[in-house]
Formats: sequence, C-alpha cells, structure tokens
Amino acid sequence: MIDIRDIEDMLLRTVSLSLKPLRQVIQDYFQICESHLDALQARTMRRLETIDMARRGLHNQGAMLLTEWLAGKIEVDLDTARRLFTLICVLHVRA
Repeated sequence: MIDIRDIEDMLLRTVSLSLKPLRQVIQDYFQICESHLDALQARTMRRLETIDMARRGLHNQGAMLLTEWLAGKIEVDLDTARRLFTLICVLHVRA
C-alpha cells in the first residue's frame, strides 16, 4: 500500500500495488549489484562499465514496470519511478 499525500501531509489517496511481478527484476538487480561490487573490488574497469550498464538497464526496467502498473491510479514520471524502485529494493534487502 502506498499513501499519496500532499505537501501538507494530507492523505489524497491510497494505492494498492502488488510487488510480485517485480520479484524477478529485483532479484536480477541484486545479482547485478553483487557483480558490480565484485568488479569494483577486483578493479576491472571494462567489466565494471559493462555491469554498470546492465544495472542501469534493470533499474530502468523496474521503473518502467512501476510506471505501467501505476497508470490510471497515479501519474509518475521516470525519475520518480526510479526512486520508488530504489526504495522498494532497499526495503527488500535482507540483513
């Protein structure tokens, strides 16, 4: 559930969003992030650039899926969808 609020923190709308369709993109994103960290530690710049491009592509894919699922409920631009995808991923991190 996502609460949409105005600048004065008044509730405008609550949107229900199933994250199940995002599950695979999130898993792939985490795997790419781990590969990114490995390449960073190994200092392999060419591999790092390739992995970073793939990471950005998955991040955009997740953002676009969110934009599509939220269509008709709320209007979200790509930058906001990217931030929302980041937040969802952070909430899925397991310690």
